[in-house]
Amino acid sequence: MRPFVLLAALITPGLALADCATDAEIAAFVASVTANEPAIALGANGTMEDALCTQARLAAALEPTMGPVIGYKAGLTSKPAQERFGVSEPVQGLLFEKMMLPSGASVPAKFGAIPMVESDLVLVVGDDAINEATTPGDVLSNISAVHPFIELPDMTLAKGEPINAVTLTAIGVAPKLGVLGAGIAVDDPAAMALALEEMIVTLRDGAGEVVVSAAGNAVLGNPANSVLWLMSKGITLKKGDLISVGSFGPLTPSAKMKGGASVTYSGLPGDPAVSVIFTN
Repeated sequence: MRPFVLLAALITPGLALADCATDAEIAAFVASVTANEPAIALGANGTMEDALCTQARLAAALEPTMGPVIGYKAGLTSKPAQERFGVSEPVQGLLFEKMMLPSGASVPAKFGAIPMVESDLVLVVGDDAINEATTPGDVLSNISAVHPFIELPDMTLAKGEPINAVTLTAIGVAPKLGVLGAGIAVDDPAAMALALEEMIVTLRDGAGEVVVSAAGNAVLGNPANSVLWLMSKGITLKKGDLISVGSFGPLTPSAKMKGGASVTYSGLPGDPAVSVIFTN
């Protein structure tokens, strides 16, 4: 059983563990997110353990609208992001089935209370043996496909609410939508591990202007290290799980993207790309 499922099953409805969010707090947060309105932070005064408890409760509450959890995400995977939020390591979150859209999808520019755009990448677990991996090469030996990915998170927290490692973890690191490009098969794990480290990831706006560009090693030295980090936190992966490795640059408000976004991955096989259109 996955950790977030097990944790949710152990929580008695209506009973808070330490500073784990109450049913009422969870319901209020879900209502805000559903209405694309700024939300009150969850677990602001709690520990990371409390935040993971809240994350499990929130996942169960979001499932009716966002679908089941289909994987995990690592956030704050770059040094600048960690420095901005005053943390020394990433944070862990969740991916939901209904948040995933195909490349070229049209999405309202205001898809959330604080809608953002980030260049990302998704790895698909191909074998449970990934849980024994200790190096990026080991990880890629157990990945079936690499997908270009534009994540569209909703930072959602109202002005003045604390945004830090605990509050971000409590809300699952702000999942809302994401645009998934075509999968690239991993035929040569060692070559793919090197390509992921050396590729250049470029986010462009709807006018084709470069917003941010970064090498693959901007994410923990190699994007596959996001998988190792998640597993170091006790997450057991299963075949078919999706892993969002984290942003290759700072998040950008969707309102500044001039009607769309595209991300290219120069150095991956075929130099793939993924795109989204923003509508009014």
